[in-house]
Amino acid sequence: MSESADKPKKRKPSPADIVGWRELVSLPELGLDGIPAKIDTGARTSSLHAEVIEDFERDGERYVRFCVDWGGERHTCEAIHVDIRGITSSNGETQRRYVIKTPLTIGSFTFRAEISLADRSDMKFPMLIGRSSLRRRFVVDSGHSWLQTPGMEPVKGHKP
Repeated sequence: MSESADKPKKRKPSPADIVGWRELVSLPELGLDGIPAKIDTGARTSSLHAEVIEDFERDGERYVRFCVDWGGERHTCEAIHVDIRGITSSNGETQRRYVIKTPLTIGSFTFRAEISLADRSDMKFPMLIGRSSLRRRFVVDSGHSWLQTPGMEPVKGHKP
């Protein structure tokens, strides 16, 4: 057997595997579509701008009801929450946040992702996609935008 047969084959990422530094994403089980998201490999956990309204129990499961605002529209959502965790933000402050697990769609890929609910009102993007959601799924091209966003022309260049 040749030496090369023993090594795992590396494959070059296809264009379908590459995301830009910003994309429009969807959370289909929550009825949220076209969410502007920043792709951030420096963040471990994905986060969604949300105002938590209520923590409650239904059929023996813990749920959280929350509101998401963007584009002048308010969306009320409910999801099973999997945890309340201490999440360290980019400024080094640790906050206790609800974490939900729900399908996330980026381009033509849909997969279950853990998402923390956070106050992102001071941020440009209502959603941040962290490296746990990207791992083993996507390669990030930080020099481009909208590579996985149908209908958006891919943009090359630096962040505004």
